Amino acid sequence: MNADDPDELARSLGARLHRVLGAPVRVTGLERASGGASRETWLFAARPEGADGARELVLRRDPVRAPRPEGMAREAAALAAAARSGVAVPEMVDHGTDPGVLGAPYLITGKVGGESIARRLLRDEEYADARRGLARELGRQAALVHRIPPEAVPGLSTEDPLERLIADYDALGEPLPAVEIAFRWLREHRPPAPEPAVVHGDFRTGNLLVDRTGLRAVLDWELVHLGDPVEDLGWLCVKAWRFGSASPAGGFGTRDELLDGYAEVAGRRPDPAALRWWEVFGTARWGVICRAQAERHLSGAQPSVELAAIGRRVCEQEHDLLEELALPRPAPAPEAVPDARAELHGSPSAADLVAAVAGFLRDEVLPGQRGHLRFQSRVAANALAVVERELRHGAGPDAAHRDRLAALGFPGTAALAGAIRRGEVRAEDPRVAEAVWRSVLDRLAVANPRHGTDPRQGGTS
Repeated sequence: MNADDPDELARSLGARLHRVLGAPVRVTGLERASGGASRETWLFAARPEGADGARELVLRRDPVRAPRPEGMAREAAALAAAARSGVAVPEMVDHGTDPGVLGAPYLITGKVGGESIARRLLRDEEYADARRGLARELGRQAALVHRIPPEAVPGLSTEDPLERLIADYDALGEPLPAVEIAFRWLREHRPPAPEPAVVHGDFRTGNLLVDRTGLRAVLDWELVHLGDPVEDLGWLCVKAWRFGSASPAGGFGTRDELLDGYAEVAGRRPDPAALRWWEVFGTARWGVICRAQAERHLSGAQPSVELAAIGRRVCEQEHDLLEELALPRPAPAPEAVPDARAELHGSPSAADLVAAVAGFLRDEVLPGQRGHLRFQSRVAANALAVVERELRHGAGPDAAHRDRLAALGFPGTAALAGAIRRGEVRAEDPRVAEAVWRSVLDRLAVANPRHGTDPRQGGTS
């Protein structure tokens, strides 16, 4: 089958559901949903022959050119085990790893009513009642996740999360002093390891379906693994998932409300110090993921304007790390001197972003992808605005940053990052702190000039 053709995918879905449901099935309204940097999400209606009405279903599918059959099988097992544990999850209809069925490994579930877009959940009056009790409810749901018997989900990974994150960061080959500072802090303040539990791995705003009454479903189980259960709680509290809200628990409530809800089900209240550690870890993790997502585009493995744009969010996570670790912030830098040759970012560069947008505009627009294409169009427009700001911002601050590094005895950012890792300099040194902050603030002024004051609209899994 031509897995990129929506009409052919609809026919294949009908044939597969005929086998699963035992009757001919007519598939209608197939449309790719917006977002989703790692997997495709398709919405459709399925009407078995003789049925009174159609059933709303959701297809999650690996990218055709980047299948991960073991991961899809693990996600299906986790979803079934979560349902038995009492977690709010969609009903699983079918799953498979044979690419000959739907073009790539897949999972089909029932569609659950509700909203997942963070800016609506956190701002619209429609969800005001749901927001009031959601932090506590998310604590209860996390505790139910951690009750899942590990043996119910075969193939769960058990590697050291911090060492794995550092290895992933090293593989990217782009030294970031702010991330090096976070790694040193994480190694020095690591909490005792508890008994491993099943961890969702992506428990955060954007992967939660909520309606006016409250939580309806926990989605996207592709990162499930064995580990410290507080990891899920810390990930929910990462600033990126608050989308501008002042409430730390996913933007919905306080950390105390989250921990109280967890204790209601688990019978124990997690240590707030452990929660903070995992929150810092989560911020560093999202920064590394953003850069890795960009690399998928830059390497040519998966050309995408969305993946290229995500790379410009690395500096947001660096900024949040420096704030979370209370690194002294320097005085405002002098106004930039405009210079149209400016390239303040390493990867992706402004040229990379323009190329990604050009590729998106050049590609054939496939029918049946209206929702996804609308989303991609907004990303493309934002990417072009970033390039415009980079040209307007100029090379002034970047040149000044290089001068400050030279005055400290470091020929460049990579040398500073290496010195921090080797312990040759301390982040608490005001000279080092200023150099790191300037590196981040210069890039942040381009990637998101209103960071810290304007509610974030982004966030991609």
